[in-house]
Amino acid sequence: MEACTLSLVTSLPEFFGNASPLKELLPGFQPRAGQAWMAEAVADAIAAADKLVIEAGTGTGKTFAYLLPALLSGRKTIISTGTKALQDQLYHRDLPLIGKAVGRPVSTALLKGRANYLCLHRFDQLDDIAASLVGDFTEVREWRHHTDSGDRAELTAVAEDSAIWPLVTSTSDNCLGQHCPQYSDCHVVKARRRAQEADLVVVNHHLLLADLAMKESGFVEFLPDAEAVIIDEAHQLPDLAVQFFGVAVGSRELQRVADEVQVATLPFGEPELQRRVDRLDTAIKTLRLAAPRQEGRHQLDELMPDMREAFDGLGGAIGDVARGLEALSDGSADIAKLHEQLLSLGERLALLASEDSWDGLRWLEVNPRSIRVNLTPLDVSSTLSGLFSAGRQAWIFTSATLAVGDDFSHFTWRIGLGAVTGLTFPSPYALADNGLVYLPPGLPQPSDPEHTDAVMEAVMPLLELTRGGAFCLFTSHRALNAAKKWLRSRKKRLGGRKLFVQGAAPRDDLLRRFRDTGNAVLLGTGSFWEGVDVRGTALTIVAIDKLPFASPADPLMMARLEFIRREGGNGFSEHQLPQAALAMKQGAGRLLRGENDYGVIVLCDPRITSKNYGKTFLAVLAPMGTTTDIKDVEHFFERHERSGAVA
Repeated sequence: MEACTLSLVTSLPEFFGNASPLKELLPGFQPRAGQAWMAEAVADAIAAADKLVIEAGTGTGKTFAYLLPALLSGRKTIISTGTKALQDQLYHRDLPLIGKAVGRPVSTALLKGRANYLCLHRFDQLDDIAASLVGDFTEVREWRHHTDSGDRAELTAVAEDSAIWPLVTSTSDNCLGQHCPQYSDCHVVKARRRAQEADLVVVNHHLLLADLAMKESGFVEFLPDAEAVIIDEAHQLPDLAVQFFGVAVGSRELQRVADEVQVATLPFGEPELQRRVDRLDTAIKTLRLAAPRQEGRHQLDELMPDMREAFDGLGGAIGDVARGLEALSDGSADIAKLHEQLLSLGERLALLASEDSWDGLRWLEVNPRSIRVNLTPLDVSSTLSGLFSAGRQAWIFTSATLAVGDDFSHFTWRIGLGAVTGLTFPSPYALADNGLVYLPPGLPQPSDPEHTDAVMEAVMPLLELTRGGAFCLFTSHRALNAAKKWLRSRKKRLGGRKLFVQGAAPRDDLLRRFRDTGNAVLLGTGSFWEGVDVRGTALTIVAIDKLPFASPADPLMMARLEFIRREGGNGFSEHQLPQAALAMKQGAGRLLRGENDYGVIVLCDPRITSKNYGKTFLAVLAPMGTTTDIKDVEHFFERHERSGAVA
């Protein structure tokens, strides 16, 4: 928990005006009208305990626009971010800076999920480390003795995905709580205590939703009561909420528990129990083998005739191990916790396998090394609406992509906000002058097997027109792999530019190398559509292969469309189209991240011009102009690169 002090600022106009203290603290700071207006709107909503939705374009300065009124309000506030990386940035960089400018002592705290903190008890229980993990274990052991927070983000010497972390952190399933011998020194307990005492707490959406789910289930929540909740990157909230209010069991979770049971029970010398654990291990593998080999989402109801025996076998194996552990539970808190985990897994598995499940979709997600069985609610709006209205709190939702045009209804409907004020603050950057949308003529339909090849043929000439780099964003891994194959067989077409491909290295590493190169080409999908910030001439082209409609074969999408139809709505216009338009807005938003940035968005889907709904996608890219003539692109780059515009 930290307190922020410096020169005293008491009003929003003073803070965001020409005499702003940020001018001394933040090089290049310029007063922006949209930022000041947004801050006033946030302040009014907090004071009135109202609900407010704000779309703030790139460059608005939305982070400071909500931080300042939160700090000045005197109200206990929770701020939730989309990722842990943004959470760390907000807490360690933005909050201290604005705190200095405000000059008002405000206590702040950072709170993450349990798995982000070193578990002292589980660390002490480790006695057999795989040779490949010895180096990481040594780093953790040294860090343990001087960390105050236990937050694993501190230890940059150990990779985020290192296999050591699951061994030295806990989850809600395996945490011993007050029965833990290290409870008084527990980093999670200390972090939650700091959060309870702080005036402003920074969390992430996963933690916020986990807390709301506990509240909805009647359990005691762990986040402090707050008078204001500000949700940044709020566009992520609807899909995340669906996950948290559903039920799921994955093969990785099952295998982890089975492995922990095996290790924990070896000292007891119970050969029959070990045989039961072996049978559980076999049952997990049998369920995986019974699943389809094709990766992706599958509707479980269609698969159950072929998978019923595997489900029943796994349920029986879980029950056998649980009964074997029951006799040992009294003598060991760790064994007792494992017993609880098995009972919970058995109950969830039974619910997922039952044909009498509550209203929702049962589906199976198949990945290269694992499967996950899900029961997902099709509508969480009523649940969230009740939680948002449970107390007298201000709820503020903000992102760069919440509205289609000026319409927020797609977002507000999905989270049950109903009638609520929605405000739009456009980007202050000169988008009309610095951005251009190019629609390559003559491209085949997205369903054509030659479409990806044609996309790359359309993009290649553009590389000759700019000294900057390019993102090629795809809506599927299949298309990305086809583009990779096409480019690697035509390396000369890159003109000496480096090629980076998603999956070849961690995302952050790829982005760093892309930025440093200055004129590279990157092929990406999924995570590269949002949360990526490349400024200056390192990125002057963003090419998008198809309109980002969700796959019509996706069982979850099909079920949602059917649900909307049953409710008397139109699934395409009310869900598919606005969802795709907002995804387009996210992808195109990778371009023009700074005041002097310039670049071209290349939309390679002929439906933009052949279908009536194409204008919806072009509208979200306004006020940038549109052209089908490559000569216009050439003149655009000549004008900007001749002037030497660089962010």
